[in-house]
Amino acid sequence: MENILAGLCGTSPEDPLPVWVHGSVGHCFNQLTLNVVPHVILAVVSACFIGTPRSGFGVPCRPGWGCRIATSFVLAGLFLADTIPATLSQQELGPVYLEALANGTAALTWLTHSLALLMLCRSIHGSTRGPVALALLTLLPLPSLVITLVWYYQSGTAWSPAHPAASSRFAILCLQLASLLVYVIGYLLPTTGRQDLLSINHDWQQDQLITEPEIPVPDQQRVAEDGESWLSRFFYVWMNPLMKRGYQWKLNQPQDVYVLPHQLQAARVCDRFYSCWQKRAALHQLEEETVSLTSPIIAGSNGSSDALDKSHRAQVATRLLSVLHAAFGLRFYSLGLLKLAGNLLGFSGPLLLNLLVNFMESRQEPLSHGVLYALGLFAGSFLGALLRNQFSYEVNKVTLMVRAAIISAIYRKALRVSSASLTRFTVGEIVNFMSTDTSRLVNFCLSFHEVWSLPFQFAITLYLLYQQVGVTFLTGLALALLLVPLNKVIANRIMMNNKGMLKHKDTRVKLMTEFLQGIRVIKFYTWENHFSTRIKACRAKELQKLRAIKYLDALCVYLWAALPVVVSIAIFITYVLLGHQLTATKVFTALSLVGMLILPLNNFPWVLNGVVEAKVSLDRIQCFLELMDQDLEAYYALDSPSGTATAVEMRCAAFSWAPVEGESTRPPLSTGTLQLHIENLSVRKGMLLGVVGKVGAGKSSLLAAITGELIKQGGQVYVSDLEQGFGLATQEPWIQFTTVRENILFGRKYDAKLYEEVVEACALSKDLNILPAGDQTEVGENGVTLSGGQKARIALARAVYQDKELYLLDDPLAAVDADVANHLMRKCILGVLKHKTRILCTHRTEFLEKADALLLIDNGRIVKTGTPADILPLVEAFPKFKDMGKRQNDKVPDEQSQEEAVEREAEESTQNNHLIHKEEEKKEGAVAFQVYKAYWLAVGSCLALSILFSLLLMQASRNISDWWLSHWISSISQTPNTSVMVYSATSPSPELLLFSIAGLVSPIQDLDTTPVPSNGSLDVKFYLIVYGSIAGANSLFTIFRAFLFAYGAIRAATVIHNRLLQRILKATVTFFDTTPTGRILNRFSSDLYCVDDSLPFVLNIFLANMYGLLGMLVIITCGLPWIGLVLLPLAALYFSIQRYYRRTSRELKRLYSVTLSPIYTHFSETLSGLSSIRAMRATQRFELENQLHLEQNQRCLFVSNTAMQWLDIRLQMTGVAVVTAIAGIAIIQHQKQLGNPGLVGLALSYALSVTNLLSGLISSFTMTETMMVSVERTEEYTTDIPTELQDKLVQVPADWPSQGLVEFQQVVLAYRAGLPNALDGVSFTVYPGEKVGIVGRTGSGKSTLFLALFRMLELKSGRILLDGVDSQLVGLEDLRSRLAIIPQDPFLFSGSIRENLDPQGKWTDAELHEVLEQCHLRDVITQMGGLDNELGERGKSLSVGQRQLVCLARALLTQAKVLCIDEATASVDQKTDQLLQQTIRQRFADKTVLTIAHRLNTILDSDRVLVMQAGRVAELDSPTHLSKKDGSLFQHLLQSGQQ
Repeated sequence: MENILAGLCGTSPEDPLPVWVHGSVGHCFNQLTLNVVPHVILAVVSACFIGTPRSGFGVPCRPGWGCRIATSFVLAGLFLADTIPATLSQQELGPVYLEALANGTAALTWLTHSLALLMLCRSIHGSTRGPVALALLTLLPLPSLVITLVWYYQSGTAWSPAHPAASSRFAILCLQLASLLVYVIGYLLPTTGRQDLLSINHDWQQDQLITEPEIPVPDQQRVAEDGESWLSRFFYVWMNPLMKRGYQWKLNQPQDVYVLPHQLQAARVCDRFYSCWQKRAALHQLEEETVSLTSPIIAGSNGSSDALDKSHRAQVATRLLSVLHAAFGLRFYSLGLLKLAGNLLGFSGPLLLNLLVNFMESRQEPLSHGVLYALGLFAGSFLGALLRNQFSYEVNKVTLMVRAAIISAIYRKALRVSSASLTRFTVGEIVNFMSTDTSRLVNFCLSFHEVWSLPFQFAITLYLLYQQVGVTFLTGLALALLLVPLNKVIANRIMMNNKGMLKHKDTRVKLMTEFLQGIRVIKFYTWENHFSTRIKACRAKELQKLRAIKYLDALCVYLWAALPVVVSIAIFITYVLLGHQLTATKVFTALSLVGMLILPLNNFPWVLNGVVEAKVSLDRIQCFLELMDQDLEAYYALDSPSGTATAVEMRCAAFSWAPVEGESTRPPLSTGTLQLHIENLSVRKGMLLGVVGKVGAGKSSLLAAITGELIKQGGQVYVSDLEQGFGLATQEPWIQFTTVRENILFGRKYDAKLYEEVVEACALSKDLNILPAGDQTEVGENGVTLSGGQKARIALARAVYQDKELYLLDDPLAAVDADVANHLMRKCILGVLKHKTRILCTHRTEFLEKADALLLIDNGRIVKTGTPADILPLVEAFPKFKDMGKRQNDKVPDEQSQEEAVEREAEESTQNNHLIHKEEEKKEGAVAFQVYKAYWLAVGSCLALSILFSLLLMQASRNISDWWLSHWISSISQTPNTSVMVYSATSPSPELLLFSIAGLVSPIQDLDTTPVPSNGSLDVKFYLIVYGSIAGANSLFTIFRAFLFAYGAIRAATVIHNRLLQRILKATVTFFDTTPTGRILNRFSSDLYCVDDSLPFVLNIFLANMYGLLGMLVIITCGLPWIGLVLLPLAALYFSIQRYYRRTSRELKRLYSVTLSPIYTHFSETLSGLSSIRAMRATQRFELENQLHLEQNQRCLFVSNTAMQWLDIRLQMTGVAVVTAIAGIAIIQHQKQLGNPGLVGLALSYALSVTNLLSGLISSFTMTETMMVSVERTEEYTTDIPTELQDKLVQVPADWPSQGLVEFQQVVLAYRAGLPNALDGVSFTVYPGEKVGIVGRTGSGKSTLFLALFRMLELKSGRILLDGVDSQLVGLEDLRSRLAIIPQDPFLFSGSIRENLDPQGKWTDAELHEVLEQCHLRDVITQMGGLDNELGERGKSLSVGQRQLVCLARALLTQAKVLCIDEATASVDQKTDQLLQQTIRQRFADKTVLTIAHRLNTILDSDRVLVMQAGRVAELDSPTHLSKKDGSLFQHLLQSGQQ
């Protein structure tokens, strides 16, 4: 190296680069370091900007740009010109080669620079001055030019005619300086009003996005990363504006975040993924066909099952993994190269450190070596940091793509899968695929590259170890490898437990879902305790598995922590036994190498664990993706057997809900009992076909068979205009969580005329006028804020608005009162829809007289078809009222009542909703101290303190062992006769070896030849024993800490869940109405998972980092006080960067959580409305919606990941600067002959690791903080939600209320403060044993009476007395358990029929059977398999009517004196209804019964009728009186019911 430099500069090899010559700067030094180096830097940076993409429109270049581009070209020319006189005037100023090198570099640089400027001026930077960094770098060559100018001036050769060459060069030099000046002026020229960068970026981005119409890009949004220069990409300069906004608390909505880069946008990623999927499937199809050429591929008309089989096989064959591999594999694997380079550079640090220390020890080596080592150290650490950072960033990008692909694949599958095979998974499980399982797969992408890079690091370290201690290293290796099988065993156990834990978690979340969906009913029945015990039992099982996992983990951690000590001691003993001589230096080098060995070994189990987890999740998702799709081609016949006038036709068709063969893994649900056999059914176009039959006869199944949701077992089904879909209104209306208008439009364009017509036809216009925001009012999840009737009508309106040819209406009249039902029938079914084909299932036979034909279905078969006149007598139970003549179409004053009532509901709903949507409360700012305190208390103060103390002991013992080693070394170096002295010339001083991760490079020579006095070996023995015992103590503390920590984490998880559950159980109904279930579930699933699993893991790392840092600082400052000078500014810098980062990062993480909920909410909503979405052919739109939700979420995730890389690169660069600074100082000291090389080496080795520790500390702290958000969210629910009053003021006797006297006294009640009163001074008395019917328009406050009676809502004023006792004073549980209710929506939870009837297990089988008998359910239940038969999720296996009967059976079981019935018979046919009424009359003869009725015939025989209007009592008298009294509201209701 010296010789090359000497040749180039024409100097002597001893001092090739003299800095100072004859009183001025050495020319060679000037040219090389001040001219060539700055030019190279400028060239590299300029080259980075050459790739900047152009903006879409020809922005004319600003004058400043033109000036800069011109001067750059001129400068390039000038430097080239300068080479000519330089070559002619041999050696006048310096050697020719040197001048040629300098000028050539400069010319090239300015050329590159001018090209870069050209690109920039055409890009989005055209309207600004361009990147500042670039302009500043152009000034770097300035010092060199000035120094040369000064030299000319001093030597006086500037204008001497004797030196023409020199003069011309001087002239060129002046021109160069002038050009630079012009350049600067060009830069400073004013630009035309500097626009905000955002809008510029926006112009550019509009251009980019023209191809993607479906993703609208609002103004203020920048596209991330696209169009940035390399420099900006390496250092994430493009993130700065965002980081700044985060720091100023300006990141409040997902829209504030950058748009995803082009290649990461969900639409693109998914397209790519699906095209790969198609290719794979096609390949498999080919393979399949070559295999099965023998069997006919398309069999005759009957071969549908064969074709099904085919498609099924092709589906199974497509493995998710192979598709991911095809779509993203290449990009993902090529990142391995980055990883490899980063790893190799990682080894460069220690090696160069070693050389540098060598250099400091020897006084002979030339200075240039030292400079080279220092530069090498800088370059190695700089490049290594850059590469590692880019690697993480790129991997993050790939994981985003994988995540988008998998989530949309799961969503897409859910839309296409057949209903029958979907029953194999519960909704909870499927949502879990999307959340937990996907995130595990994504984590695998992160750990995949570790799988090969760890063994690679391992191998290199082993080789270096072999250089040190020869073959002995094998003993240590053997020991280390022995741990691997042990670890495998532990890992397997962890896996098993993990699987179990997930299973229990699924069950628990499923239970919670049911609990939340049926919360009202559960409160009515006071079943909170029963549910809470069930949930706790699940949680206990889950925690039991978690406990096993945590303890096994702790064991794992301990084994790895103890390993280095054991291994190194084993190596030393073997080494001595083999007859070698152990020296201090060997001890250190070996120790530091073993330390390096442990890292890959340590991480390996985690990596493997991640891989195994990913495998489990992959299999789960694969299993879901392999479910059978709906195969409509095989399901429907293509042409109608009997001409074009037919809308629907079925011949000899048989259907079932469950697959026939044992295709499903679970025992098929009991729904399989109902088979549908349709011998011959033909529906003409444009007819109205009524379908009647008793509960559970198969009416809804018939509609499902038409839409293709059932499994066809044979026969033919034909539907005309298939691709157009159906207008479907299901029996349980499915309402989306959006505005009323969006619900009705359901994705179609808004057509005002049609919309008005539909709203009017469905009797919604009044409701909408009254809602505060009209049809823009938000309805809650599943429409919780609407009454049953409103839901049914909105669902109907949605179907009508879709304007299909075929309408399937499943009892839309059930939930509305007679007046409205009449209106719907007239205006909608016989009005707007009169030219469509309509199939209407209903129990309200009075409306079917206008039908063209009726079907009577029983037990899955069509018993009879015919005209209404033939069939109605068979089903009708009640003769008509005779006064048919008095049709009153004119409206009566009580319209207003309805309006007010609806108004109340509406107000409530909007109030909620303006609540509901606005905030998934995103807490601002740092995680409050309260939250940490809450977690600390959950762990328990004693336990927490002992954990911290054990950590302290562990760290201290580790540092003491380091200190002991250094003490040993220094004592050896003081003993003159030890062998150590032999090689002190060639290798670094012993003190150093401890720290410079090795005499890695200079393998220690055979020292054994030196005679060693015996005291040496005794010494070694003594030192080794002390060292061993310290190490032993350390390992004890380690295991102690690991188990304590695991125990603490479990304890916290238990406490937090119990507190959360207790609070939710006691929350008021209002809370559940205003909070979407998804949000509460989120607390119980993902937030709790965090508290259980991720938080302890991260917290552990954080504490370890903190203690490690403290220990290190203590040791450094003891050994090297002056390092404080570097550490203080470093600390300040770190502090400011991390504060800047943490604030933004926290906001981004929170935005990520907030955008995550809609994905899951939308998904579970889709699953519950699957049949409607498919029937109305809206699957594509839903897929797109899912994609948009996903895109929002991915944006936040991407930016939050990038923020981490932003921080990382800044920290790494600071670290690089520190290392370089210390090395520089060391060289200066060396030149001045100051300082102790040993201390410098120690400082350097610590400096190499301090930066890592600090960045680890920040990232683990930030992660801890983000995980703490989960604790914060659970805490928020344990403290902030309104709960029901639990106090008992009066102890009531066991048989209270013994008579059943109910008195309302001036009751006033509002749903929430600030809303109008729902009950406004209601007073009435119901006497013991009296039967009272309650009627009134929808929303007149009927149901509110029951809510008040059961104290679901607390009264504003007034009292409700039961047997003279004020219900406010009675404990809630006492009150509710003494009243019986049959609620409006029949709620069943999964579990056996027995559990549903009698969760507390109070009754005998005989009693249960008797009750079922009375409810006409006994046969059904016996058929299904008796009392212990499982009902499936939400009672899937019973029809809606049957579910209502089960609810009646519950009420019969409670021996209450007061029974409340809320429209319990709306979904029951009239025969069953009559029987029920009879049952109620017999069983409750001596009890008080309050009935809210829509079918007035059910209350005509009651003692009195209470007519509600606008929250007040309008009339109260016997039905006969009221019906005769002219102008009474009751009379009006009766008549409208008759029409």
